[in-house]
Amino acid sequence: MAQRRGGRVRPPDMERKRHADAAPASSGAADDSNGKDAFLRAVADVRPLPAAAPPPRPVPPPPIPVQSQQDDAAVLDELMHPLGDDLLLESGEEWIYLQDGLPRALLRDLRRGRFRVQENLDLHGCTVDEARQAIGEFLLEARLWRWRCVRIIHGKGLGSPGRVPVLKRMVGQWLIRRKEVLAFAQARPQEGGGGAVIVLLQWPRRHCP
Repeated sequence: MAQRRGGRVRPPDMERKRHADAAPASSGAADDSNGKDAFLRAVADVRPLPAAAPPPRPVPPPPIPVQSQQDDAAVLDELMHPLGDDLLLESGEEWIYLQDGLPRALLRDLRRGRFRVQENLDLHGCTVDEARQAIGEFLLEARLWRWRCVRIIHGKGLGSPGRVPVLKRMVGQWLIRRKEVLAFAQARPQEGGGGAVIVLLQWPRRHCP
């Protein structure tokens, strides 16, 4: 028997078809909901990976006080003005120096190698001006690192005109005027002999702020 809706009559078979068509849509929605729930359960324990740590930043160098910069400039300036050769002490062919008022035992220990050499400066191939500049920079670095004993390799002067060891004399001349130079002596044979000098340094104590 036909049903009346809105003034129109639908055949019974069309009404059954409409309900049949609606059923799959409801089933599909349920399947989607079940699939979503299953996915959420599957990833419930998943945690995001931690972000990679940034690379460490380099440690900045300590600030240099203005007074220290001025002192360093004064050191370099003084080394640029050599003194006369008569200020060097000579013992045979060996150049030695000991600051006034210090015990001779200090020089003896230096000549016997009882102080550990902490750093070296090689002046081979340098002109006089280049060597003077290199020594100035070397002493500034020694001050920064508080080196107490260093070796300066000046060569034996065998390639100089007249085979005169020019750099050897100049190195001693530049060093003897520095108040931080306590003593220097010719290196032992295994450390360079007449081609190098071992220098003993002393630095003022650092004052804590």
